[in-house]
Amino acid sequence: TGAHGKVGRAATQALLDAGHDVLATDLTRPGFERRAEGTARYQMADLTDAGEAFAVVSGVDAVVHVAAIPEPTGNPAHVVFRTNLMATFNVLEAAVRFGVKRFVNISSETVPGFFFPERDFLPDYAPVDEEHPAHPQDPYALSKHFGEQLMNAAVERSDIRCISLRPSWVQNEGNYEQNLGPQVRDAAVLSPNLWSYIDVYDLADAIVLATEADLPGHEVFYIASPDNVGGRDFGEILHKYYGDTIELRPTDRPDASGISSAKAQRMLGWTPKRSWRDYLDADGNALPRG
Repeated sequence: TGAHGKVGRAATQALLDAGHDVLATDLTRPGFERRAEGTARYQMADLTDAGEAFAVVSGVDAVVHVAAIPEPTGNPAHVVFRTNLMATFNVLEAAVRFGVKRFVNISSETVPGFFFPERDFLPDYAPVDEEHPAHPQDPYALSKHFGEQLMNAAVERSDIRCISLRPSWVQNEGNYEQNLGPQVRDAAVLSPNLWSYIDVYDLADAIVLATEADLPGHEVFYIASPDNVGGRDFGEILHKYYGDTIELRPTDRPDASGISSAKAQRMLGWTPKRSWRDYLDADGNALPRG
């Protein structure tokens, strides 16, 4: 689902490359020409409509649910919450009723509450991991938090196995310089996720692994690059800009990310292969492509 978005496109291609037969769905109008060889089948569907969700889920072995309004500021709050939550509910309900074996839910790094709060909120500790308490305030983080709870309920009432991935701020060729360049140049350009990010193709690799995994129940995994934007000493910049407000926990490298993906690496066998350094120079400017 959400196959024509930034993450959906990369995930669709990665699943095709891994040998899977992919049915892609989104709100983009379909074409009616001959489908190019090596591309996914496509069906347009509004997943907030239960009937359309059931129609596209019928007959599949696994669902990768990427579709969502990706943050809370570009739409009215009720639209963000209703769209994200009802699409997730409908697609998951269809998967349960049709006996789908695996559901991969794209959740969000925002679930603990530290990205779009109306009242100031910082994580209790860093690097943040899956055990951090969740205190979401905004409609986007709330919808993702409740989506994870829907996964918990689904594995209780059926034999489906669910994985929720919480990607950090997703980057691709077209936005590294715009989004991360300022932070590479100056660590004082703060981000609520503590200088963390994820390359869209590393995320797509994690989605493939989650789709193919046979883990029981419902597992939640953060997906973030192991290094921070700018490659600075994480302990030093955390203390410089946040003092003792955020507890520094042990890291496995000096330039560690503000979000830990150790669980995903351990349980999914995920190995990130890309860094901001592949796209930007030391001044945060885009490297030549090709």
